[in-house]
Amino acid sequence: MAKSTSKSLVIVESPAKARTISKFLGSGYQVEASVGHVRDLPGGAKDIPEKYKKESWAYLGVDVDNDFEPVYIVPPDKKKQVTKLKEALKGADSLYLATDEDREGEAISWHLHELLKPKVPVHRLVFHEITKEAIQKAIESPRQIDNGLVRAQETRRILDRLYGYDVSQLLWRKVGPGLSAGRVQSVAVRLIVQRERERIAFHDATYWDLEAIFSTDNGDSLPATLSHVEGRKIPSGKDFDPDTGKLINAELLQMDEAAAGKLAERLKNESFKVTKVEVKPFVERPRAPFTTSTLQQEANRKLGFTARRCMQAAQKLYENGYITYMRTDSTTLSNEAVNAARNLVRSEYGEKFLHGTVREYKGKVKNAQEAHEAIRPAGTPFRVPAAVQNELDRDQFRLFELIWKRTIACQMADAQKQRISVTVEGGDCVFTASGTSILFEGFLRAYVEGSDDPEAELADKERLLPSVSENDPLKPQTIDPKSHTTQPPARYSEASLTRTLEEKGIGRPSTYASIIDTIQKRDYVYKKGNALVPSWTAFSVIRLMETHFEALVDYDFTAQMEDFLDTISREEAEALEYLKGFYFGDDESVTQPEGHKASIGLKKRLESKIEEIDPRVTAKFSLGTPTEGENREEVFVRVGKYGPFLEQGERKAPILDGMAPDEMNLQKAMELFESASREDEPLGIHPESGKPVYIKAGRFGPYIQLGEKDDDEKRNQSIPKAINAEDVNFEVACQLLTLPRNLGNNPENNEPIMAHDGRYGPYVKCEKETRSLPAGMSPLEVTFDEAINLLKQPKTRGRAAPKEPIKVFENKSPVTDQEIKILEGRFGPYATDGETNASVPRGTDAKDLTFEAALDLLAERAARAPSKKKKKATKKKATKKKAVKKKAAKKKAAKKATKKKGIIKKSS
Repeated sequence: MAKSTSKSLVIVESPAKARTISKFLGSGYQVEASVGHVRDLPGGAKDIPEKYKKESWAYLGVDVDNDFEPVYIVPPDKKKQVTKLKEALKGADSLYLATDEDREGEAISWHLHELLKPKVPVHRLVFHEITKEAIQKAIESPRQIDNGLVRAQETRRILDRLYGYDVSQLLWRKVGPGLSAGRVQSVAVRLIVQRERERIAFHDATYWDLEAIFSTDNGDSLPATLSHVEGRKIPSGKDFDPDTGKLINAELLQMDEAAAGKLAERLKNESFKVTKVEVKPFVERPRAPFTTSTLQQEANRKLGFTARRCMQAAQKLYENGYITYMRTDSTTLSNEAVNAARNLVRSEYGEKFLHGTVREYKGKVKNAQEAHEAIRPAGTPFRVPAAVQNELDRDQFRLFELIWKRTIACQMADAQKQRISVTVEGGDCVFTASGTSILFEGFLRAYVEGSDDPEAELADKERLLPSVSENDPLKPQTIDPKSHTTQPPARYSEASLTRTLEEKGIGRPSTYASIIDTIQKRDYVYKKGNALVPSWTAFSVIRLMETHFEALVDYDFTAQMEDFLDTISREEAEALEYLKGFYFGDDESVTQPEGHKASIGLKKRLESKIEEIDPRVTAKFSLGTPTEGENREEVFVRVGKYGPFLEQGERKAPILDGMAPDEMNLQKAMELFESASREDEPLGIHPESGKPVYIKAGRFGPYIQLGEKDDDEKRNQSIPKAINAEDVNFEVACQLLTLPRNLGNNPENNEPIMAHDGRYGPYVKCEKETRSLPAGMSPLEVTFDEAINLLKQPKTRGRAAPKEPIKVFENKSPVTDQEIKILEGRFGPYATDGETNASVPRGTDAKDLTFEAALDLLAERAARAPSKKKKKATKKKATKKKAVKKKAAKKKAAKKATKKKGIIKKSS
C-alpha cells in the first residue's frame, strides 16, 4: 500500500467494523463509522423542509408530481456524526467508502458521497469478509459506486413509503389506530392468517389401528403396525379430507375403538410369519452452506433463536472478522474456502470422510446485490470453534459453531444408509415394520440436521430391526389398539415462515427479521410456544386488503415487485414508469421486462375506497347461528377499537387475550355469553358501601366490580391467578375488595405493611420496598410475621436499593464525556454512558464485556432511539414563565430554522 503524508479516510457502517478494519490498515488510514444510514426520507410532514410543507405530497416525503423525487434529510441523531465525518474528510487525501456489498450498503455509500461532497479521489471498497487479505485485496482493486444498486434501493424505499404511508392511514380510519401496512409485512400476515383459516375450517377424524410386538425364535422383539385387514388398507392421516373429516377413499377400513379391540383379541391366538423382507440402500447428502434464509431457519430450529437474535449475532461475527458477509442468497464457496474446508475434514475426521471430488452447490442468485459466497468462517485456514470460544459470547459462539459445522460438512462424504421393510402376515391381517441403519456416517459425523451433538444424535437417526428372513415364524407378545386423530396444518414458526417467504420470492431474507418483529409489535401476530398465531385484528386487516386491494397482498404480484427491483439493480429497467403505474395507474397496464405489471393506481383506489369500505363489515366474522336455546340470532366476532369481542344481537361478551382464532367456535361463544350474562346479576350488596358486587369477565381475565357500570366511584379488583373465578362467591369477593390489606405497622419504621394483588401477582409493600409472595400464598391470607420475613429478604425483582456497578471502564464515552458503566437492571445488565442505556445481549457475561463492545451497544441503541422531542416541548413550556426567556427562545428557534444544511433534496 502506498504511503501518504496525509491519511486516507475509510468509512464503514458500524464502530465494530471500523475497529476490525483499522487493525489491518496502517497509520496512513483513518477508519470512521457512519452508524448506519446518514440520510433518509422524512418521518412525516413534520420533518419536511419548510418550503415543501404546503405540498399535497409533503406527508410522503416523495414528490409524486415531479417524477417521484425523494426528499432526503439528515435525521437529528445523525447530524453530529455527519459533522464528525466532514471534519475527518478535511484532512484526507482520498476517501474509501467501505459499506456493505448490497443495496443498502451501496445506498449508504452514495448518500455519503452526496452529503460529504468530497474533493479528493473517491473509491468504493467491496469485500465479503473482514480479514487482512480481503481488505488488502479490496484496497488494491476498488470500484465505483454501483448506480444500479443505488437506484434499486431508492425505488424500493419509495415503493415502501407509498404503500406503507397511504395504506396505513386507511387502516387507522377503518380498523384501528397504530396499525401499519407494508409491501412484505402485509403478505407475511396474510400467510399466517390463511393458515389459521385452514385450521378453523379443519375437521379432525379419529381412526384406529393395532400396534404389535412380535418375538422371533431368537427372542428378539419386532415392533410392527397393522396395515391391512382382509385385503382392505388401514388409512393414515393423509387419507382424510381436512374440510370434512371424512375418508377420501371409502374402500379403506376405518375402525372405531370397539372394532379395533375386537380384532386385537382375535389376533392374539393367531400364528404369524415373515412374508417379505426388503433392503434398500440409499445415501444422504449434506446440505448446502448457509444462506441468510437457511441460517435463520436452522438457528431457529436448533438453537431456538428468533430471526432477529440470529442476525444480531451474525452481524457481530461478521464485523469482528469471524464469518463472511451474512446477507447473501448464494450457496457457492470460493476455491480458497473449499480447500480450507477439505483440509479440515482430513485433519479433523480423516481421509475416508472426505468426498472424492469438490462439491459445488448452485442456488438462485438473481442480482449483483448478493455476496458471491455462502456464509462461512472468515479467512483461510478456518479457525476451529474451540480456538475462538473464549473470544465470543454464548450466542455468537453457538452460531459460529453452527456455521463452521455446516461449511465443513458440505465437503464431506455422503452418509450411507439402508432402509429395511418387513411384512408380517397372520389371521387375514398384514403388519409392517420399517427400520433404518447407518452403514457409514459420512458428513453426519460433523453435522446432523436438528442437533448440536452429532454423537448423541447418531443413535436417533437409526431404527434397528432384528435380523429376520422370509417364512420365519413370529409369536405375538402384545397386540394393542391405538387411536389416531388427524391434525390441522401446523401454524408457521419463524423458520417455516422464513422458508415460505423465500420460496415464494417475497422480500429479501435479510429483511425477514425486522418483518417478523414488526408484525408482532403491531399486534397482528403473537407467539404461542414457537408458533405464530394471528390476532382477530390481523383477520380484519387481511379481509379488508383482500377485498379492496387484492393485488397488494397477492403473492405473485409481490414477488414480481421484488424481481423488478432486481432488474433495476442490473440496470435492465427504469423505475419511473413502474412507479407511475403503481401510484397513479393508467388505461393500459404498464408492462416492464419479464411481464411485471405495475398498474395498481394506488392513489385513485384509496380515494374511492375511503367511502366504500364499511368497517362494520370488514371487522365482523360469523360463527354461525344457534339452533337451540332462547337466543337464536347469528353470532359474530367483532374487532373493536379496544380489541375483539362477541356479539349476538344486543348481547356482547369479551374474548380473553391469548385465545387463538381457531379456538373460537359457536359452542365456545355461547359459553362466553352465558358467563357474561351472569355478570348482570350481583353476587350481593356490599355490607359497608351498600353497593352491588359483581364478578365480571374482562379482556385480561375475570375481576370483581363494586358498584354499577355508570357509577363514577365504582371500583374494580382483579382476581388473583391462584383463585379460580368459579370458586369466587360473595364472601370471597368481599374479601378481595379489602385489598390492599393493612397487616400492621413495621416495627423498624412504624410504616404500614400492605398486601396487594398487582399486574405481576400478589406482593407485600412497606413504603418503597416490595416483595412478591411465594407461589400458593394469597394476599388474603399472608400474615404480618410472614410479610416481615419477606421484607427482610434481598429483593429479586423490581426496583431495589441502588447496587454497585458491575463494571466501570477507565476511558470515558467519546459522545457524552461521562463514565461508561455496566449496571444491573430489572431486565438484566445494561451499559450506560449517562444518556443512553443499552441492554447487554443474553448469553453475554456482563463482567467480560469490553470497552469497545460497550461502545458498540450504546452506538446501536442511540441509532435506534427516536429524537428527544418531549424535552424540547418542556423547554418551550418553561420559557412562557418569563418574557425575557420567551424572547430568547424565539430568537434561538429562528436561528435554528435558518440552519437547514442537513436537509437536502435529491437531484436526478
